[in-house]
Amino acid sequence: MDLTGLLIGWASTAWFWLVFGLVLLVLEVFAPGTFFLWLGVAALVVGGLDLAFDLTWQVQSIAWGVLSLVLLLAGRRYFNARDQHSEDPHLNERASRYLGRVFTLATPILEDHGSLKVDDTIWRISGPDMSAGTRVKVIGVDGPILKVDRA
Repeated sequence: MDLTGLLIGWASTAWFWLVFGLVLLVLEVFAPGTFFLWLGVAALVVGGLDLAFDLTWQVQSIAWGVLSLVLLLAGRRYFNARDQHSEDPHLNERASRYLGRVFTLATPILEDHGSLKVDDTIWRISGPDMSAGTRVKVIGVDGPILKVDRA
């Protein structure tokens, strides 16, 4: 038997698809991104179908290609739709959580720079010169600096 016949004969077995699917799932662990996950699941499904129905290698290959594409598109659609809706859209943008809030200055703003204590953090602020005790509103964020104006 030549090498091509041996490969085609082994590829037509369910074991090839089951092992291939497991290898792809393990690869997903080392290169996460949910791409190999869907290819691996498709290979496992084809392996199960081959065990049940003894499919030809051509049908197995086409089934794996179609299942991979369908699972990949469905998985991307599901995860993208789920990720777009966040209960806290400013989770990783801490400074932007303060936009629109009003605070009282404990120290004055001199030459457009000062500091403001918010909760347990002292923020650098920029805005017009104001004395301590003035109420200020956060109107913008520039990196780690809160931009303020009179409230």
